[in-house]
Amino acid sequence: MAHNPLVSIVVPAHNAEATLARALDCLLDQEIVDWEAIIVDDASTDRTPTIIAGYVEQDARFRTLSSCAYSAAGARNSGISTARGRWLMFLDADDWVDASFLAKMLAALKTAPDAVAAYCGSRRVMPDGELTPSSISTEVAIQPFETFARQCAIRTHALLVDRETIVELGGFDVSLRTCEDWDLWQRLARLGKNWVMVDEPLAFYRASPNALSRNSTQMLADAEIVIARGFSADPRVKHPASAHANGAIEANGRTASEALAWFALWNAASDCGRGSRSVNPQSLRALPAGRKWAREIAKVAFDGLMVGSLSVPAQMAARWDRFGGSLTELITELGKVWDNPVAGRRVQYHLEQMLLDVDDLAAPRRLARTLGIRVDARNPTAIELPQGIDQIYAYLMMDGQIEARVQFGVLGKVTRRHWIELILNVVPPERLIRADKSNMFAGEALLSIAGRRSDRDSHFGKLARLAAQARRLVRSSAEPTEPLATPRRAPAADRHDNDRTSFWNRHFATKDPWNYGSPYEQEKYERQLEILPAGPIGRALELACAEGHFTRQLAPRVGHLTATDISAVAVERARARCSDLPNVEFGVLDFSADTLPGEMDLIVCSEVLYYLDDLAELRRIAKKFIEALAPGGSFISAHAFVLGDNVERTGFDWNTFGAQVISETLAGTEGLVLEQSIQTELYRIDRFRRLSPDDVATEPMIDHVPIRAPVEIGVARKIVWGGARALRRDVARSERRQRIPVLMYHSVSDDGPAALARFRLAPAAFDSQMAWLRANGFHAIMSEQLEWFIANRQPFAGRPVLITFDDGFQNFADHAWPTLRANDLTAEVFLVTDLVGESARWDAYSGPPTPLMDAGTVRRLAAEGAFFGSHLATHRAIDGLSSSDLAAELLRSRMFIERWTGRPTTAFAAPFSVTDRRLGRLAKECGYRIGFGGRHGPAGLDCDPIDLPRIEIRGDRSLDDFVATVEAVLE
Repeated sequence: MAHNPLVSIVVPAHNAEATLARALDCLLDQEIVDWEAIIVDDASTDRTPTIIAGYVEQDARFRTLSSCAYSAAGARNSGISTARGRWLMFLDADDWVDASFLAKMLAALKTAPDAVAAYCGSRRVMPDGELTPSSISTEVAIQPFETFARQCAIRTHALLVDRETIVELGGFDVSLRTCEDWDLWQRLARLGKNWVMVDEPLAFYRASPNALSRNSTQMLADAEIVIARGFSADPRVKHPASAHANGAIEANGRTASEALAWFALWNAASDCGRGSRSVNPQSLRALPAGRKWAREIAKVAFDGLMVGSLSVPAQMAARWDRFGGSLTELITELGKVWDNPVAGRRVQYHLEQMLLDVDDLAAPRRLARTLGIRVDARNPTAIELPQGIDQIYAYLMMDGQIEARVQFGVLGKVTRRHWIELILNVVPPERLIRADKSNMFAGEALLSIAGRRSDRDSHFGKLARLAAQARRLVRSSAEPTEPLATPRRAPAADRHDNDRTSFWNRHFATKDPWNYGSPYEQEKYERQLEILPAGPIGRALELACAEGHFTRQLAPRVGHLTATDISAVAVERARARCSDLPNVEFGVLDFSADTLPGEMDLIVCSEVLYYLDDLAELRRIAKKFIEALAPGGSFISAHAFVLGDNVERTGFDWNTFGAQVISETLAGTEGLVLEQSIQTELYRIDRFRRLSPDDVATEPMIDHVPIRAPVEIGVARKIVWGGARALRRDVARSERRQRIPVLMYHSVSDDGPAALARFRLAPAAFDSQMAWLRANGFHAIMSEQLEWFIANRQPFAGRPVLITFDDGFQNFADHAWPTLRANDLTAEVFLVTDLVGESARWDAYSGPPTPLMDAGTVRRLAAEGAFFGSHLATHRAIDGLSSSDLAAELLRSRMFIERWTGRPTTAFAAPFSVTDRRLGRLAKECGYRIGFGGRHGPAGLDCDPIDLPRIEIRGDRSLDDFVATVEAVLE
């Protein structure tokens, strides 16, 4: 019985005398010897038959057939019909495989007994013998049919496939002049069986100027047939997997028309590479124009260009003159087809960067928008900017070696001083200075900044003109220019001063520093009046009367009232407020240092005992209070709960003791007894009585009442509701860290398009997140502070967090800002300045655009403590903007924000988190110091301030997810 080999290799050959021997030799080199090769001579008229005969005579594993199919598909089918092996391989006469090909492919198949095929990576071989980088489609191993429905992802000879399955499928379709392998792999994948990937470039494909793949018209015609089959039922496959019976799934825009457009793009770029244009740009219409696809489109064009020009990547930029014009025209037409020239320009930038990334710049490379050059870092010369160029890609050379690579946007001539300034930013000065030229280079470096803008046609000269245009636009704006209102800032309760009188006089330099007329304060006054002792009150003393607001309400309830305060400024305002009350006298009194008037029937002391130095002083003063009271007299104390007393309950985050300790201290003072207490979640009001010699203390009456009045922001921001897990002052003393979370939010709203749910957080969820930050000791910093820490390599103290919002939605003002203020936090909002007061038109494709804050709202929030930065002017992704447009947006946006806020604007966030290599340097030249791009993660001391990472806070995540994300930064 004849032996059946493990592998049958079918080799179609038509007039292949120049390449056939190389193909057959690679089979002789195989580490696995159990194979047969069926060489199908397809009507050759050259020496091909003779060569075949020689190999057949030399090795019995070679067999030969004759064919008149005049097509690779027909010749391969002839070979399949006589093959005996378990596995099939198809090797064209001008290709070859690595000596380990069969061994590695069979080993992979052995690990997956259910697999129908194994495939490997491949490399093209150009006519000059140069090899392209390896390519392999990982998607085939994951979802083979969905992949082959859309593209031919594997070289014909990079595959080992089950022979019986191929026979059952009917072999190659001879009606297709091209794409016949794609069609067969698609049918094979429709069966739903496993494909195994060998992630090595074991197959080598010879690129030839005469290859059928260079006939783009035929390729597109055949591809349209194959793709249509992939998106419908295929009667040729008798037993398809149920999931694939009716064709590929058209999900997420991955339609048949889009698949054909991708193939048309590759062919169009290939046409450009060989100097022809046969593909109609309208066939590209279905390509996705979204920014996330730009690099993929550039990659496909790059690959087609490589095949069409028969060049390896490192050669392509040098050959730009051969195809650059037609390629640029193709990309421009693509932008027109999309009706989006910015998207086309984005593809152009990506493609040119790919070309230059693999070029040695041995000579200047002038592309459509980019100039690639080498520059002597020690002796740079001015560069005139060719027409159309707006970015430079340069190798900085020293001693014949590449010292650094720079890529930057340019508006005009790059002067020598511009080069010096740029070089000093990337090359250590000690590397630049030679002994014989040190003075010259150092001197020019000192002059670089001062003199860089002198040439009107230079980069900085044109940048200065753009800045002047932006200033004129801002000045012509109808926005008001009156100065911002100064936000009311009540001094913190934990402030101390060696000179108390001076401290309180400074405190009262601002009239009504605590907003005494607020509903919250008035409700507190009402409860103090409720707790007054029954019966007539003769002589009363009010300590810390401030500006007399409570004095007016207390006076009608007593016979005579002495109202005192340590601040003469406050006393004068109180006297004026109560000038019509005959039973009130005023005086300046420091109740800690001065003697208190005696024989008082009532002493009222509200919101002031926090300011004493310590508990010892409180105990001493408590005794003074008793001495000032007549026997049976009452002492009323009104003070807030403070976290320092009990961190587990709601309280104010002040660095002092609070109501609980004050009450316990007073109750523990001999001769003083608590009679009644009105307690709320935030404060308690206590009435104590000085015992007479024969008095007997009774159980106090405790009333727990709700706070009904709204708690104003100035008060709320110091409250930690429900208690704290960590106090800011404690972690500030004990914790130092190298990185912090920079949180990125967009919208805070319950409503909006479903497609944007990721970018929209419900107000209740945002409230919970901010409350968690507050309760866990976090404090908010701004980007300028973050930059300072990085610049000074200063570890972060405590738990800083930088909270940022992109876009400037009105719902930030409506929902987020009140919550931030209530939690004593702030945020930095990045505004789209040309659209302020309008809506987020960039999201219109997802539903009704969300309204944006107007300039008046920005001004108000800035006055209240919010910070603002630039999200550029139009919210266009920057990688599609020309360098001039990008600079104009950076300048215009910064100047408008400075006009609205009255503060310097130094930070920007890139729209869509999209950046490129131009952005950082150009942003610095336009006045920015801090930038946020597309990097994800915490910001650390080793970060570049102009390209800082952030952590996106998504609307479709839970509070537990948020906590885990933030806590991971603390670890």
